[in-house]
Order: sequence, then C-alpha cells, then structure tokens
Amino acid sequence: MDQADLALIIALDCSASVTFDEFNLIAGGCGAALRDPEVVAGLTNGPNGASYCALLLWSGPGEHEISVDWTRVDSKETAEQFAKDVDETPRFGLGGLTAIGAALQVCETMLAGLPGPARRLVIDVAGDGRANAGPAPGPIRDRLVQAGVTINGLCVLHEEPDLVESFTREVIGGPSAFAVQCQDYDGFADAMRQKLQQEVAAVQRRMARPA
Repeated sequence: MDQADLALIIALDCSASVTFDEFNLIAGGCGAALRDPEVVAGLTNGPNGASYCALLLWSGPGEHEISVDWTRVDSKETAEQFAKDVDETPRFGLGGLTAIGAALQVCETMLAGLPGPARRLVIDVAGDGRANAGPAPGPIRDRLVQAGVTINGLCVLHEEPDLVESFTREVIGGPSAFAVQCQDYDGFADAMRQKLQQEVAAVQRRMARPA
C-alpha cells in the first residue's frame, strides 16, 4: 500500500442552520482554500509526496454522505481535481439536527478504511452550531485522540458567538489541535485557507523530526 504523509477528512455541517446559499459559500470556500499554493505544496511535498483527502457532509444522527471519497493527492493535478470535486459537491439533503458525535463516528470508520497508511490523521469539523443530537462528541473525540487522530475546528459564529469555547470543550483534540473562527459564511474561505495552511505547517514540522 502507498504510504502518505497526511490523511485529512473535511467534515462539513449540512444541518438545518446552513442554507443552500451558505452551503455554496462553504463548498466554494473549501475549493478555493484547497487551491492555495501553500496548501497544495504541503499536501504534496512531504517525504511520501502525497496525502489522502476526503469530504464528509453531515447533519443529524444517521444523516451523512461521503461526498468525495478518499483521494490520493500527489501532484498539482490531483490537488486541483480534489478541489474541483469539493467545489462542485451538491448540498446533502435538507438539513436536520447537529450531530457532531455521530459525524465523528463516521470519520472513525472512514479512517479505518484508508487506502494506505498515513503518518498523520486529521479531521476538520466545520459548522455553525454545537451538538444538539446523537451521541455526545466528547467521548468519541477522546477515543479518536487515543488512536492518534487530531481533530480541528472551524467555527462560524453568526448564530452562536461562543461556539469556539464549545468546540474546545467537546470537539477538538489531539496533537496541535486548534479551532479557527469566522463571523459569517462570507469569511469562510479565508478561515478555511488559514486552517489548512496551519495543518500543513503541523505536518511539515512533524516530518522534519526524526520518526
């Protein structure tokens, strides 16, 4: 199996609080961030020259869709194709409750089915609300962290100004875990780019240390 430097799941909130117009800003913002030259270089310039990337859309318990399955990003061309697939992904369902714990369980299953080994495992959870349905995210977060996974957050604050604090308590965890924020979905692209750049930098620091 081909080894990668990073396995990255981008997990996007599609619950009822996210309108179709807002989802278009999310998908377009993710696509733009994935095209950033620093992000592309970080995904493809590690010792193994590749990352595995996937896109998960989620809302309430049992409501999820792997919109873009594991993709090996090992060149500018494959990075562009993944960005295009993310950019053009259709809105999943009509939204429902916000089941972050259930989304993390799906991510856990996805990581167990990686096409090959990866030296660093990262889940990006992006949303505009705290968990209000399904299993509590904290224990699932803790189990993933024990397995070596880092969970980072992107918090859109237009409905819950204290969302970063909630994500810090219940969602993010693992080596170098962090949460970034934007006030509304108009700022999502810049926040996602900042987040991916920071994650790539964490990968590069890890690669620079002896295994």
